[in-house]
Amino acid sequence: MNILNRKNMNLKIISFLIVGSIVGLACCKTTEPKETDLQTRFKNVLNIKKIPKDKYDLSAFGFSDMGAWHAYSLPNEDSAAYIGGFCGPLLMKNHGTWLAKKGVQLTLFQNAKAIDYLIDSVKSAYYPGKLIQKLITENFSITQSLIFVDNRTALLQNSITNLSKQEQTFNWQLHSDFFSNNVIINREANHIFVTLKDSSFVCYTFPDDKFTETGDSLNLKINGHVNIQLKAGETTELSHLESYFFSQQEYETKKQDLNRYLEQTEQLFIENTARWSDYIDKVLSTKSALPDSSVYQSLAVKCIETLMSNWRSPAGALKHNGIFPSAAYHGFYGFWSWDSWKHATALSLFNLDLARESIRSMFDFQNEAGMVADCVYQDSTENNWRDTKAPLAAWAVWKIFEKSNDTAFIKEMYPKLIRYHNWWYTNRDVNKNGICEYGSTDGTLIAAKWESGMDNAVRFDNTKLLQSSPTAWSMNQESVDLNVFLQKEKEYLGKMASINNKSEDAHDFFVESSELKEIINNYFWSENGDYFFDYNFETKKHINEYGPEGWLALWTGIADKDKAAKIKSLMMDENRFNTKIPLPTLDAANEKFNPLKGYWRGPVWIDQLWFGIEGLKNYGYNAEAEQLRWKFLTNAEGLLSDHPIRENYHPVTGQGLNAAHFSWSAAHILLMLSE
Repeated sequence: MNILNRKNMNLKIISFLIVGSIVGLACCKTTEPKETDLQTRFKNVLNIKKIPKDKYDLSAFGFSDMGAWHAYSLPNEDSAAYIGGFCGPLLMKNHGTWLAKKGVQLTLFQNAKAIDYLIDSVKSAYYPGKLIQKLITENFSITQSLIFVDNRTALLQNSITNLSKQEQTFNWQLHSDFFSNNVIINREANHIFVTLKDSSFVCYTFPDDKFTETGDSLNLKINGHVNIQLKAGETTELSHLESYFFSQQEYETKKQDLNRYLEQTEQLFIENTARWSDYIDKVLSTKSALPDSSVYQSLAVKCIETLMSNWRSPAGALKHNGIFPSAAYHGFYGFWSWDSWKHATALSLFNLDLARESIRSMFDFQNEAGMVADCVYQDSTENNWRDTKAPLAAWAVWKIFEKSNDTAFIKEMYPKLIRYHNWWYTNRDVNKNGICEYGSTDGTLIAAKWESGMDNAVRFDNTKLLQSSPTAWSMNQESVDLNVFLQKEKEYLGKMASINNKSEDAHDFFVESSELKEIINNYFWSENGDYFFDYNFETKKHINEYGPEGWLALWTGIADKDKAAKIKSLMMDENRFNTKIPLPTLDAANEKFNPLKGYWRGPVWIDQLWFGIEGLKNYGYNAEAEQLRWKFLTNAEGLLSDHPIRENYHPVTGQGLNAAHFSWSAAHILLMLSE
């Protein structure tokens, strides 16, 4: 173990590092956070105190940052066997797998006897971008800190202070208890590699080779060789890096950074605080119709934490950074297209670089025809090309431009957006009437429903597919929401064309937008139903099922005032859509309304709720919009406490449903809290 003497600080720093996906790390003195730091103002707004019961237990959600592919949870404070370290890491290559129940647990020894922690004194906290655990023994206080320093590496630091009035001598051990992962442990000089079946690996790296390791597939123990002496009141710091790599090549690229990180730990902690305080400041300084209340500020911070812990960096076939829908659900370990458009819009409030990356991450997979894949993964053979998703990309790009004035990004994305827009009319207009349908590339109805994003919505119950080319099938119904999105996309593309000095393109898009707006008002509006409905062009009848697709015409400003008034009345009807959690995905009076078993047949999805609220505001129904917003914020289970943000919510009971720590819910709540 390398001991660096910092005489001017009367301090010894012991640097210990763990490599597995090395991204960055350093060694620094941990001091009590200043209350004035925005980072430290928001403590435990999200509860991640849970020990995973097995290697696949994603109910124990992990803190991550910087796009790293590993994460950590906090142990319960009363769990005597687990205090002294952080749980993890949770490894997120193809699906979530906890490597260890006890991360690297610190034990101090005096006279070859382990020193017990005083359980009643244990305190742990999740600050934005940082985990802290405080421990006390008879003679020592220990503050454990964890931050991420780049997209493969976390920095863990143990700051140990002698509380007694006499000099104390001790040595240390770091201990991990692995789940049964059939890992292989080997050592090379000052590195210990823990390799998994898929060849990804966690590597424990020390500044030198003065340590002894013992271990097998179930545990690893690392013992320092140097006894540490502390005078009364003196502090020693043991710092290490934990990294997770997918390949030897990744490790070779990163390993030169490790010593540099260890020499700059103090600066890395400062940078972490500055970065997270900047995120929070940007969000809290936006205009909001909500009062300047700590509970709503905490909710905004919880949204940021949710998005950042779901942030993943380039790996495998993924060329740019993006956001998982949820790392707490095994099926969501990739990037989805319309999720990414929504994430990017909210990210533009506080992290413009990541917002731009989220757009690029999907357009990396645009094919020659202009289609963007539904979802993409590290392993590109798993990408879903059976369908795409509703066209909200131009909206997201324009929202980024509004926050950044980044004309270069507009120029970069414009031709890709044009190809994507044109793809719809080439491949999803089976009867060539200029009105598009959802569909699939493989002729399956399930993929066509996925393309809408509203998978099992009641309006698709009697849908059939028609083929227009060898790789294009369309529903026999034209969807109001799809064409509303395409109309709005034409407006955004017209604005982008103007920025790119393409006046002819701009003129054409604005004309097309105006024409499609008129078509939507006439074609999809039902005088009998006083609502916008999908239209079956074979039966020449509207599909009279009331869902969120109808109020999207308010969000885009398509509906005239009379139509908007009728839609508003329906949205505010307490027997239909103005439920405890308002604006469910199906009229509550519908016999097929089933929030518990109907994914898009009753639950409240926060994106559709947000579209509805913003739509009401567009027509001056501000009081109604505020009523709906307040009902959601105050009635959604756990939203204003430390519970995770859920994928959707039960409209009658307020219960959180389906995946926890859900990114697009967090994104739209953040938008809901900001104007």
